Formats: sequence, structure tokens, C-alpha cells
Amino acid sequence: MTKYRMYVDETGNSDLKHTDDPNHRFLGLTGVIVDLAHVRETVHPEMESLKVRYFDSHPDEPVILHRKELVNRKYPFQNLRNTQTEYEFGQDLLECFRKWEYSVVTVCLDKKNHVGTHGEWARDPYHYCMAILLKRFNFWLNRRGAKGDVMAESRGGKDDNRLKKEFRDIWEFGTCGVAREQFQASLTSRNLKIKPKAANISGLQLADLIANPSRSEILAEKGLLEKPLTPFTLAIIEVLRIKYDQDATRVHGKKFL
Repeated sequence: MTKYRMYVDETGNSDLKHTDDPNHRFLGLTGVIVDLAHVRETVHPEMESLKVRYFDSHPDEPVILHRKELVNRKYPFQNLRNTQTEYEFGQDLLECFRKWEYSVVTVCLDKKNHVGTHGEWARDPYHYCMAILLKRFNFWLNRRGAKGDVMAESRGGKDDNRLKKEFRDIWEFGTCGVAREQFQASLTSRNLKIKPKAANISGLQLADLIANPSRSEILAEKGLLEKPLTPFTLAIIEVLRIKYDQDATRVHGKKFL
């Protein structure tokens, strides 16, 4: 049976402080669902080839693609300070985004509204969004009669341990709208996989690169985006519109809370 993995990355921060600050108000959590065989045979080798071509990546010290550092053209992405190189890299990256086979689910939480609605009972924003992602992943797997697991990027010791416990609790007890039997039938493990950025996980890097544009699209649709989108972000959004989880009747891959 084909096995899928959902790679998860966040945009914004998950605390409940400063929710009036527009720079901290919205948390986005993006899941990228990929066939693990496709990761091994296509996504990983093509991503590594791209890094070698533009950033002289070496197997002993692989370059890790990280959107914020790419945008700021910081080491090891200083080659992007050359306008032509930046353009060519962007076009090659967009082509990879188009041809790789994956589905996207993004949850965007208005933390100000979350606190206003639930007060002191407000759940941890990251955990709340993760529960929604897991529900959508479960539905996605069920529609295909498939199974899978989940991997997230490490956020640090205590945060990682709390998230692992939250994941196990959902697997063991279920969550709103999805019984534990459904999770246990579709998820191959009760344990959430967590890896650091330095581990060079191609699926996590893909999630990192598209998480911010995906959240930005959702906020723009709600009229909540303060800054105009860059042309390259708009180009990524155009690709995402065919990558969001969807069927003939609706788009399942975007959720604003």
C-alpha cells in the first residue's frame, strides 16, 4: 500500500501574547501531503540538484532551504543578490512546485478572535491548528483508502514534547468530529515524527517554502493582509491553487479560524 506523509510547518508564532499586533495576530499551519516514494525518487533528488546548481551544496554540509533566509539573500543564499541568478532560481523553483505531486492543507488562526471567544479556556494555537490539520489529513486518506503519518519541524524541547503528547491524545481519544477509530485506521503511528531543520528533510523544506504564501493568500482573501504580495509570492499562490486538497465540489485545503 502507498504510504503518505504530511509534513508540517508554521508561519507566525503560537503564543497568545500581543494578539492585537498584526505581525503576531495570525498563526498559519501548513501540511504538505506527499507519497513517500515520490519524495525518495523525485522531490529529494531534484531539490538537492537545485541546491547544488545555485548554492554549491555539498552532501557533507547540505544547504537547507529556508524561506526567510532566501528572501533576505543571507548566507548561503548570497548568490541571489545577482538579479539574473535570482530570476533563474525562482523559475526553476516554481517549475518544481508545479510538477511535484503533493496536496496542501493550510489552517490560519486569528489568535485575537480565538482568545476573545474562548478566554482563559483558549487552546494552544499550534495544537488547535494541528488538530484541524489532522482531521483534514484523515479525510484525505479516507477518500483514497490510504494510510500515512505526520512529521513536523522541531520547535524545541518542551514544545516538542507537548506537541507529541497532543498528537498521541488525538490518536488515542479522537477529536471533535473524528473518532479515535478513524485516526487509528488511517494513521500508521501514534507518534508524531519531529526533525530539526538541520536534518535536511526535503518535505519539511517544501512546507517551509509554501507556508507563508499560503497563509498570505488566506489573509488576502479575508482582507486582512496589510502589505501587498510580491510577484513571486503571487506566482507561488497560483501554483498552490491547483495543489490545495479539493474534490469536484469544494476546496478542503484552506481553513480560516
